[in-house]
Amino acid sequence: MNAGAAAGGSRLAAARRVVIKVGSALLVEKSTGSVNRDWLEALADDVAAMRARGQEVVLVSSGAIALGRRELGLAKRKPKLEEKQAAAAVGQIRLAHAWKEVLERRGFAVAQVLLTLGDTEERRRYLNARNTLTTLLRLGAIPVINENDTVATAEIRYGDNDRLGARVAQMVSADCLVLLSDVDGLYTADPTRDETAQFIPEVPRITPEIEAMAGGSASDVGSGGMATKVLAAKIAVAAGCHMCIAAGREAHPLRRIGSGARCTWFVAGASPVTVRKQWIAGMLKPSGELVVDVGAARALRDGSSLLPAGVTEVRGRFDRGDAVVVLDAAGVEIARGLAAYSSTDAERIRGRRSSELEALLGFRGRDEMIHRDDLVLV
Repeated sequence: MNAGAAAGGSRLAAARRVVIKVGSALLVEKSTGSVNRDWLEALADDVAAMRARGQEVVLVSSGAIALGRRELGLAKRKPKLEEKQAAAAVGQIRLAHAWKEVLERRGFAVAQVLLTLGDTEERRRYLNARNTLTTLLRLGAIPVINENDTVATAEIRYGDNDRLGARVAQMVSADCLVLLSDVDGLYTADPTRDETAQFIPEVPRITPEIEAMAGGSASDVGSGGMATKVLAAKIAVAAGCHMCIAAGREAHPLRRIGSGARCTWFVAGASPVTVRKQWIAGMLKPSGELVVDVGAARALRDGSSLLPAGVTEVRGRFDRGDAVVVLDAAGVEIARGLAAYSSTDAERIRGRRSSELEALLGFRGRDEMIHRDDLVLV
């Protein structure tokens, strides 16, 4: 094992939260159009081993359209867009059932989450999806995510679950994203067309030269193949998440990566928490202000979350998830963060104990006005 492979295996082993994207070509047998059961069982063993090490796992799984085409008699011809959507509707049931079977046998609760890229890019939907996924992980479940292909037309045309995987990794603040594919990594050129193509084990920075190696600009999401994977890497690395492109056809692909199997690592320069807090600190136009008492200001400096009881005044209009400034009693800015409540709800609960919030709001919300993971001292 070379030094780069050993470092890559260490990155996967050290990750607290891992997103694994599984391609259709791995999950679905081409000859039969059915689930590759032996391969899926081996992957489930790998996931169980990661969970036993205390790692959290999110799966982004392709395969619904491929499974549905066989059931609807569409396997032998290229289906129309509406037929792909129909195939997705049929195949999604089989895909979810396959994951449920193999993971439940290993003692894990399994959750199905259907997303589109819009759910990861539109702010309100993003926050709702993020809260659902982080709650599932906190409760010990394994989310299995697929695109909602019955309604997402653009995503079907591009077949871009690589980018969806990167957006999910960004959304849940994952430390590592693994793209299991039918290729083992990035080369200086297409190795099927150029015998002199050289394998690249590690990419410390995504340059125009790296994008060119992938077959063009990584922003050209319609080009497919390696270009979409490099685009996924740009998203993941910017979020502080290492990304790995690895061949997944052999059994136990995650175990093989951990043991130093050949793959390409795109290396993040900072952790997800650091990147997130840098983004919060750099917000140029916060939407509102929260004034806090002396005790709350002291608690924030000690690393605590901001509780409603410590808030004495709410200024401005903001929605849940918007950036706000936190001021001490003298009007000095001491922190910035993402509000867990809108300004209207914040006004209702300021100065109140967490046990009173449900009665005041009519629903059970978060105990914190700003969670410490969403807060930066200035």
